[in-house]
Formats: sequence, C-alpha cells, structure tokens
Amino acid sequence: MKTRHRVAPPVRTAFVHAGLACALVAALTACERKATAEPVAAPAAVQPAAAPRVAHPSAVLPRPAKFVPGQGAFAFGPQTVVTVAADQPGARRVGEFFAQRVQALRGFAPKLQDNSGETKGAVELALDPKLPIGEEAYVLDIGRDGAKISARSEAGLFYGAVSLWQLATADGGQGATVIAAQRIEDAPAYRWRGLMLDVARHFRSVDEVKAVLDQMASLKLNTFHWHLTDDQGWRVEIKKYPRLAEVGGCRVRAGANGRDARGQPVPYCGYYTQEQIRDVVAYAAARHINVVPEIEMPGHAQAAIAAYPQLGVGDVLKQAPKVSSDWGVHTYLFNPEDQTFAVLTDILDEVVALFPSKYIHIGGDEAAKDQWQASPRVQAKIKSLGLKDEAALQSWFVGRIGQHLEKHGRTLVGWDEILEGGALPASATVMSWRGDAGALEAARKGHDVILAPDRKLYLDYAQSERDDEPSGRFPVSTLRAFYDFQMTPPGMDAQQAQRVIGAQGNLWVEHKRTFELVQLALHPRLDALAEVVWSPAQGRDWNDFQRRLVPQLARYQALKTPYSDAAYAVDVRAEPDAAGARVTLSSQTGFGEIRYRTDGGEPDASSPVYTQPVQAPLPLDVVATTFFDGHALSAPGRYRAQTAADLSERGSARLKACREGYNLRLEDDAARDGSLGDNGTRAALTVNLIDPCWIYPAAKLDGVATLRATVGQVPYNFQLWHDTDKIVTRKAEPDAALEVRLNDCKSAPIARLALKPALASDGLTVLEAPLPKLSGTHDLCFVFASGRHDPLWALDRVSLRTAP
Repeated sequence: MKTRHRVAPPVRTAFVHAGLACALVAALTACERKATAEPVAAPAAVQPAAAPRVAHPSAVLPRPAKFVPGQGAFAFGPQTVVTVAADQPGARRVGEFFAQRVQALRGFAPKLQDNSGETKGAVELALDPKLPIGEEAYVLDIGRDGAKISARSEAGLFYGAVSLWQLATADGGQGATVIAAQRIEDAPAYRWRGLMLDVARHFRSVDEVKAVLDQMASLKLNTFHWHLTDDQGWRVEIKKYPRLAEVGGCRVRAGANGRDARGQPVPYCGYYTQEQIRDVVAYAAARHINVVPEIEMPGHAQAAIAAYPQLGVGDVLKQAPKVSSDWGVHTYLFNPEDQTFAVLTDILDEVVALFPSKYIHIGGDEAAKDQWQASPRVQAKIKSLGLKDEAALQSWFVGRIGQHLEKHGRTLVGWDEILEGGALPASATVMSWRGDAGALEAARKGHDVILAPDRKLYLDYAQSERDDEPSGRFPVSTLRAFYDFQMTPPGMDAQQAQRVIGAQGNLWVEHKRTFELVQLALHPRLDALAEVVWSPAQGRDWNDFQRRLVPQLARYQALKTPYSDAAYAVDVRAEPDAAGARVTLSSQTGFGEIRYRTDGGEPDASSPVYTQPVQAPLPLDVVATTFFDGHALSAPGRYRAQTAADLSERGSARLKACREGYNLRLEDDAARDGSLGDNGTRAALTVNLIDPCWIYPAAKLDGVATLRATVGQVPYNFQLWHDTDKIVTRKAEPDAALEVRLNDCKSAPIARLALKPALASDGLTVLEAPLPKLSGTHDLCFVFASGRHDPLWALDRVSLRTAP
C-alpha cells in the first residue's frame, strides 16, 4: 500500500513540511553563493553569534528582465527603516504593504518615516513620473548602505517592493538577514497577467478570495477574472433583481453530499453582497490587481432562469428549472426578447457600478442552441432580424450587449465562441480557450487576444497519475508544461502577435470542493505561469526556475498556503522477484536526488541515494523523499507490503482507462466510511464518464486464487449534451456486479463480484471473488454491469490474492 506521511502536525499529502522546506532554502542559498562570481560578505555590524544568511541573489520570481550582481550585502533587520517622500502617498502605501509582508515572514516590521535626506541603512521608495521606464517597471538598487526602489508609478514601485520582499525572505528564516548587493531593472512582458477563479460551482468566502489576491500579488499578477455566475450558482447581489442571488445562489448538491443524516436535502448557498464586492475590489486595487467580473450570457444561464423564469425560452420551457447540481453543458439560454435585454442591461449597470475595470466579461461559451432551435418565437426573431441561424443570433446578442457596455466606456471580453456569427464589435477582446484557433482568428480580425487554452493553462487538470493525486480532470497537466507555455501560438505572425495582450490560468472548481483543493491546484503551476507572462521569453530556464521556486514554496509553508508537491514527490513502485520485491523510485521532474530507507524510517541527508532498482525482502516498508543539496524537497512517500499479494495492488490512477476523453478523477460524495457531511476522508476515483472501464495491464496470474476490489459509487451529475447517447451501460445479468474479463473487454467474464453489499453504502466497499486457475501474464478488464449509468460505479483499487 502506498501512502505519503508527515511528522506533526499532520497535513495533506500534497504539502511539503515547513521545516524541511526552510532547511532546503537555506541550503539553496549557500549552494548558490558558492557559484556567484563575486563573493558576498556580511558587514561585521550584523554578525551575531549565529550569523544571518545572505539571501540568494537571484531568488526573485518571476525572473527579472535584468540582474547585475554587486559587491557586498545590505544588512536588513529590525533596525531597518523604509523612507518615503512626504508628498507621495502612493509610496507610503507601498511601504506599509512591504512592512506587513516582512512582518508575516521575518517577524519584524520595518518602520516607515519621511525621507529627510539621510538614507544610509534604509530602504528608500521613490516615485518619479519622469523616469524613462514603463508604467509597471521598476529599478531596484541594493548596496552595502541600503536599498532603493525607483518607479514612475505606484504599480511599478509595488512590484519592486515585492522583489525586495522575496530577496529579504529567501533564506526561510526570521529576524535579521543580509541581502546580496545587486541591481535589478525589471518590467513585465505582457499587460494582462491573470487568474480566473470560478466561484459559481463552489462558493469561496471573501477571506479566501483575498488570500488568492495576496498570492497573486506576490507573483506580480495583475488581473483577477472572477467567474461569478453559471448554471450552478449566481454569486453577486443585484439590488433590482434580488432573486438572482436569493434563489440563484442556492442549490442542493448531488448525491450523499446533498442530504443530511436523516436523508433531508441540505441547501448549499452563497453570494457576495455589493458591500463585499466593493471590499474585494478595493483590496485587489491596493495590490494593483484589476478585478474583471464575468456575467455569463446567453448560455450558462440556468441559475438566473431558475430565479426569473421569464428570462428563459418560454415557449419551450414547461416549468422553471432548478439551480443545477450537475456539471457539464446545459441547454438553458436567455431568450433574445427586448424585455430580457432590459433585465440584462440593468444587471450590467449595477455590475459596472461595482467594478471599475475597463473590461467586463460576458462569457459567451458553450451556448447550446437546442432551446433556440426548438422555439417558434426565437425562430421568428431570427427571421425578422434577417439573420442566417442561431450562431448569427448569438453574435447579434453579444453585439447588442457590447454596445451597451461601450456606452459606459467599458470593453467587452468573451470566450472565443463570440467570434462565431460574424458581428463581433470591433472593440471586443477575445479570450481564447479552445486551443489556438480562436486566438489566431481574433488576431487576424484585429481583436486583442488573451490566451487561456484548455489543457495548457487550465488549473483544474490533475498534476500527476499518483494514487494520492486529488480530484481533477485528465490528461495530466504538469508544472513543466505550464513553464513551457509559448505566448505566440503556432501560425501567428509577428504583427498578429502584437494583439496578444497576455494570458491567464483558469481554475474551474467543479472538482475542487474545498479551499484546500483550490490552493493545491493553484500552486506551483500558477507560479510558473507568472514567469511566462512577466519575464522575457529568451531567458527562460527550467532548472533555474526550479531553484528559484524553492524559496517561494518555503514562503507558502510559512504563510500556511497549501500547494502541490506532485512535481517532486517520489513515486514508489514494487514488483515481486526472487529476493522479495524489486523497488523502483522516480519523480516527475527528476530535480534533486531521491533518498530512501527500507525499514520504515524517514530518510535524511545520510540515507542512501537512489541510483537503480533496489531488491528488498518482504515484509516491505519503503520510505523515499526527494532532496536538493541535502535537504528535503518533497513529503516522504511510503510503500508497505506484507506479502507478495500486496505488491499486486493497483489504485484507480494506476489502472489504464479503456478509452480517451471524459476521464476524470472524482472526489467521492461521501467519506470512505460512508459518513455524510464535509467531515471525513474522501476517496478520489479515476473513472471515464462515457464508459467506466479499467484495464489492469500485465497482471501476473500464476498462483492467483481470488481478486479483491474496493468500489464506490458517485451520483451521475454530468450533462454531456450531444454525447449523452454515447454513454455505455451493461446489463445486470442476473444481478449487478463488477465483471472481470481476460485480455480484452469484449470476452466473457471470468469473475463477477456482486454489488449487493455496496448498494446500500455511500462510502467504499471491499468485494472479493474467486478467479479460475490461470497462469502467465494477462491484461484484466474491469467493467460494471448494473443496468444503468446512475449512480456511476468506480474502482478505488484492486489486488490479486494467492491461495493460502
């Protein structure tokens, strides 16, 4: 059995232990100092009994445009003051933010004082509108006698302060430190450096949103795209139409998660008052982050239509829908009548009053036209407008909304479907999510483009194929893939590339129920993207990024910000051999070195370094950790096996899907023990929504007598639109069972594990059945024959057991 474990306090498997991370940062600092061309010496005045470490001279993330090392170092400690000009309130605001962030990590806050001309030993913040640098650019000079940040705008000064904060906290310690002398000249490569957070599917509190904004600020990201409405929830208060939030902001979650212990439905609600919206917008602005709201139209409108049914396609709808508890593509669209536009423009008037952003996002994606096609009224509207079809009607719809936003001096942003139909306002900006095609078309037509392609920059995809990977979508999207993202899509010429104003990561949260899962999905992939949109492309270096990422991860630990260590976690695999087991160890990136023990103890810097597969006797208790320069970089990964049969166990993530597409890693709707509510550990089950079918490749069947499977069931709350008729169901003959087939999935079952014991359980159930006497190595195929697709049955893990 494979697990990852921690020393106290216990935390989730995707976290790196704080103390280990800090030790690693210290090692990184020392290691990199050795490689610096000019030695860095700490002034004698700041040499206590335990001398503070010199912060790594290039520990800034994202990587600065220009870095020049200097001589000596700046003593930074409780005695340090931050000086600002009395007539520069913007500089004072930056200084206060800098002092707060230093306090959070180093345990002291530099005092702010007016610049009296004497700046020795101080951090000087200087705004100069005449500086010949960009609006968000800054210059950071650090010498023996102090540091100076210069910029022409408050935003530039803020980013310079973030860089100095990173340098001042790179050693992972508290109290005084010394910062290597250097000069940084820096400016962003792109003006839109963003993150989209979906709060419609799973609501996030104001404090949680602010935490995300703080993390964005530390990465110099400047655009927060707030996905506020969808089929599953309307999350913004609209005074003129209160039912949007009161009704549209509530739903009953699917399955066991939506009922209490008595079986009664539990409402799941949440929305932001206008006062809270203003608070978040102001909080973001103080961190130089622009908040772009998204109000979906004409599709993804089910929550709004549930609140006000007259907004829907009335001659098709028989009754008002409920706010959806399903994921996927829904068919509820706003109707194109004048009365509906009056409501939508009223809504946008209130949205514009809340959000000072130049950009307002109106969605426009996945507008399934079924109801428009079936509606005589809509068809008559298309004819009266002289339009070709429903796609042209959507284009007309978007154009009308765009004209209204232009009256407010705002720019419409929409997903790349707004290009369809041919009547997009010239001023509209296109957010390209369906690969590169939308970006190419938009740039050719003269529209500004924001890159946000599915799979490449979507943060809800799984980060590994490990058994302890949290819920998410497949295929895997790694840290390296984010770092290697190219800002000029293939086929785009230099002139068209000028239309690309930036990129953003998108975090959809259908499968990210908790804020912890949100955080694990964000970092460190968002950190990689931050470097892609800020730093010059020609200097990108994967290994250098990883070295600079180490102190950033330590900051997250100190600030109690969860992040995934999937890129560095050790994958332990074991196969039976003559000595007991043959153990192989690997990590996703290969960065650092793997150290291990076979006695169940936690590895340290003196433990053996893994270089080749290891032979070990049974029972087996292997623990392995990735180290960098002698210090732990990942959480320890443990693999236990008492007998050879235990070596055969495979979790669902390690089983092979029978087909591509619609493969998800789903969090169970109840805890493993079947208990309801948000407490208890939940399984993450890898399953295909169209055809739940798994292959155990190359199973060694000599001596195997029985098969043991752990199974679970989740509600089939997925709307697949036109793919619904492709869902595979298998007859229950005679009873519902998990069927096991040999070599391929079309052969007759060699075993059937009856589902009856699992039918009454919301949690996981262990099933066992005998296998016929077999020999050799064969693929095993697993399918559920239950006669229906809801609930969705899924494997948690399987193992092969030998005869006693």
